[in-house]
Amino acid sequence: MKEQKEQKFIHEGLITESLSNGMFRVQLDNENLIIAYISGKIRRGFIRILPGDRVRVEMSHYDLTRGRIIYRLPRFPKKKF
Repeated sequence: MKEQKEQKFIHEGLITESLSNGMFRVQLDNENLIIAYISGKIRRGFIRILPGDRVRVEMSHYDLTRGRIIYRLPRFPKKKF
């Protein structure tokens, strides 16, 4: 039988600091501060992430101090007319 994949927690947060090697310090919406790295898809797509950007972070339940940035949220929400 195939093993079931482990469940990931997905949170949103704000990039507070840019560290070396594609690592960032992220302040989550629940006030936790974590270290996160860029996922491969974002690296391949040359998506720039800067301090002040809002991101979606995937975290394992084994280590809640580290995560992977899987999506950069839009800076300005679309206006509805």
